[in-house]
Amino acid sequence: MRWQALFDDLEAQLDAAEAAELHAEVADRTRRETGLLALSDRLRAAHDSPVVLTVWGAGVVRGELRDSGPDWLLLAENGQREVVVPLDAVLGLSGIGTRSAAPGSEGEVGRRLDLRWVLRGLARDRTGLTIGLRDGTTVAGTLDRVAADHVDLAEHAPGEERRAGQVRQVRLVPLTALALLRSS
Repeated sequence: MRWQALFDDLEAQLDAAEAAELHAEVADRTRRETGLLALSDRLRAAHDSPVVLTVWGAGVVRGELRDSGPDWLLLAENGQREVVVPLDAVLGLSGIGTRSAAPGSEGEVGRRLDLRWVLRGLARDRTGLTIGLRDGTTVAGTLDRVAADHVDLAEHAPGEERRAGQVRQVRLVPLTALALLRSS
């Protein structure tokens, strides 16, 4: 009987050691996998969720997350006006929960759909915009061109269409100065 108790004790110690080893391995893998997550992975899993952003130069922006890319996100404010926000202008955000898309699951095309791609679409559509800059100022107009590191903004009154006679000036805006772009 004493031998049986000894073997039972040794077996329990082995089971406990295996369980501790498994727990440590799971924790280590979880930390490694979390280390691979990008903000864009978290955003892809949160599309259609209400979010609250703090944006450099623009303050608090609330809306429904409609779309996102590797360096931008698209919100619908009050279900209507759309706002494009460069991710590097986001100081914090809430409302996306803990879910995440798998890193790299956006595919090759998704990785190439960067902020310049979005801006080129706005320029092509001749969309009237109000642009918030990181210093807190806003300018209204239409994007004429999107270059590698800046945009050409034809400034005109909000709500007006871009017409040669309405353009006050063409302002070059570095992409790094953009805080957000709101549809007019």
